[in-house]
Amino acid sequence: MQKWSIGLMSGTSLDGIDAALLKTDGNEILEIGDWLTIPFQETLRHKIREAVYMRGDILATEHELTLAHADAVKELLKKSSFKPKDIEVIGFHGQTIAHRPDQGITWQIGNGALLAEKTGINVVCDFRRRDVAAGGQGAPLVPLFHAAMVKYADLPVAIVNIGGIANITWIGRSENSGNDILALDIMAFDSGVGNVLLNEWIFKHTGKYFDCDGEIAASGTINQAILDAYLQDNFFLQAPPKSLDRNYFDLQRLEGLSLQDGAATLSEFTAITIADAYKHFPSPAKHFYICGGGRHNKTLMNSIRKYIPNAKPVETLGWQGDAIEAQAFAYLAVRSLKKLPLSLPTTTGVRNPVTGGAFYAA
Repeated sequence: MQKWSIGLMSGTSLDGIDAALLKTDGNEILEIGDWLTIPFQETLRHKIREAVYMRGDILATEHELTLAHADAVKELLKKSSFKPKDIEVIGFHGQTIAHRPDQGITWQIGNGALLAEKTGINVVCDFRRRDVAAGGQGAPLVPLFHAAMVKYADLPVAIVNIGGIANITWIGRSENSGNDILALDIMAFDSGVGNVLLNEWIFKHTGKYFDCDGEIAASGTINQAILDAYLQDNFFLQAPPKSLDRNYFDLQRLEGLSLQDGAATLSEFTAITIADAYKHFPSPAKHFYICGGGRHNKTLMNSIRKYIPNAKPVETLGWQGDAIEAQAFAYLAVRSLKKLPLSLPTTTGVRNPVTGGAFYAA
């Protein structure tokens, strides 16, 4: 009998830990379970922010971060009335603090051995380094899960996740598509920044971590010259697959702008780069679905719909939009146990489909 798996995700927005239950055989999604989000304590969030900029005691931060993930697992088990013995594996993404695949570097902090010890459950972690070692971008890794979720839908579709970085999966149906997700046509790449620059701008000027409902951006005016300067970056000239480090862009161009105008400009930057991703699709998407924290930003969603009128939150599919990435790593952990591919040449640019992940037994 197939057991449940747990996925854990803490993304580049630095907002907290998502934990989700999933039942899968590594190909089909058999059942979606409970999920939850636990915001980071302010002290831990500060330490993670320091680690992202290569400051502070990174090893101590990794230890504290792992214990916070163990607590998230315990809370999810309590919510679902499950015991550790009911769970086959935890997919532990960890926290990305550096991502430079062009240099062969990607670094997610998180101690898989400690998590296995604290939870009594097997752990798969360190998902990205195998892909990078094999010549891939190491990101995005959620596309195969997206494909498993929509493979019986009206294809082609595009799914965009707006986290700190925005990534897009395009999924089409080839003539020979069967039940295996690898028979589908799948393309994926990072389109550009998601929430990260806007969050950093808000934090710099207000000490808050995000623009709630996009209210600050809604009251500002877009600075077209600065927006154009961002859009002229070489990243947007590159063909997919491609991925982006959260620190690739900075706020220097915005110096001198008001809080509101800077927020409006950054919000439009995210919207345009998501819309421009259309030019890379093998064929137009019939449907365009959005998940991740960015879909809660009303101003950003309105900006996206200016360019993509049919953009809808994934809740219209019955999905839990804040749990998608955690569910994805629950799925990938099972695929890792079975030595199935986690990434493809068309999703990360890896030379051949590769599995990945490091295993720690409880």
